[in-house]
Amino acid sequence: MLTDNGHLTYCTNIHAGESWPDHFAALKRLFPLIKNGVSPANPMAIGLRLSHIASLELIKKENLSEFRHWLEEASAYVFTMNGFPYGGFHNTRVKDQVHAPDWTTTERVDYSIRLFDILKELLPDGMDGGVSTSPLSYRYWWQTAGDLKKATELATENIIKVVEHLIAIQQKSGRILHLDIEPEPDGILETGAEFIHWFENWLIPLGVKSIVQKYSLSEDEAEHALKQHIRLCYDVCHFAIGYEPHEKVINQLEQNGLKIGKFQISAALKAGIPQRGPKIELAAAFEKFNESTYLHQVVARKNDGSVIRYRDLPNALPDINHEGVVEWRAHFHVPVFTQYPGLVKSTQDDIVEVLNIHKKTNLTSHLEVETYTWEVLPEESKLPIEESIIRELLWVKGQLGFT
Repeated sequence: MLTDNGHLTYCTNIHAGESWPDHFAALKRLFPLIKNGVSPANPMAIGLRLSHIASLELIKKENLSEFRHWLEEASAYVFTMNGFPYGGFHNTRVKDQVHAPDWTTTERVDYSIRLFDILKELLPDGMDGGVSTSPLSYRYWWQTAGDLKKATELATENIIKVVEHLIAIQQKSGRILHLDIEPEPDGILETGAEFIHWFENWLIPLGVKSIVQKYSLSEDEAEHALKQHIRLCYDVCHFAIGYEPHEKVINQLEQNGLKIGKFQISAALKAGIPQRGPKIELAAAFEKFNESTYLHQVVARKNDGSVIRYRDLPNALPDINHEGVVEWRAHFHVPVFTQYPGLVKSTQDDIVEVLNIHKKTNLTSHLEVETYTWEVLPEESKLPIEESIIRELLWVKGQLGFT
């Protein structure tokens, strides 16, 4: 839906079903209920998530035509897509395989281009469209610094292929589409600073050279194209986990002329670590969120400001008594509309801070709530799915001052 601060939606990775028929059936069943609870009188947006399999099905002319007709009848529209998880995302062990295939592969290139070819057909006139994606690869798949460097270079070259496709789309149709890189814990790009460093030291040098040769543009025009078509997906949960200073990161992006493609509005877990006494109760509270589907990386902050990173919650729990640690933050997308009263709380305050910055700057028109863990939440936190999404969107609307 359109607010004074951009288009607000939710990501449909919340709906199980990897085939397009299954996903479409979930949309037809749940979206009207959600829209009626959030935006009954005005059009409402959908943040579309398509698996590789679903994208192969939806790109067929007859399926696209049917979906566009349904969107019109449902008073709905699509302006952003989630192209991070390529394969199964529900009812299967995902963990680090959420990055596979990564940006070192042609499969990731072909999939991303296919998503853009779908989006250009769905995007309303006068709007830019984005597809969020993996932060190049999962860093622990690369054993040496040399391997990591080679993976970064190959991933960057593959991303440039997508940029060139997006330039061609803009030249032919005038539509501005952008690939939104989503840093997350243990990705090759994990922080805002790493995204900026990669953009300045990898993407621009390699991309300008390639685009100048292919499109006969000047170097300045080629750099502008890179900054137009490659943007940051600012997932608030991921940045909160790393204790990143939101205002500083956003200011650095602006200073470097880099764009935010969308804000993904999401909350992580956090807890202060008592310095005295046993921490058994705190460990038990975190243990409730220890499930086997997704990665739940933990970043522990010490009293000197340094951090300790754990690849998953099971790796962190045995180290709950680590000396000098004052806080834990864990990668678990919990509902954004609630602040937990117990030992383990959420990083909801980070969302409020980012939305307040956004209200002053309007750096993007894309806002997407992304809580995908409803199926694996502790039982006491579960609600009917449509009710949960409605509560999330209404809470965000309230934070934006929009009713």
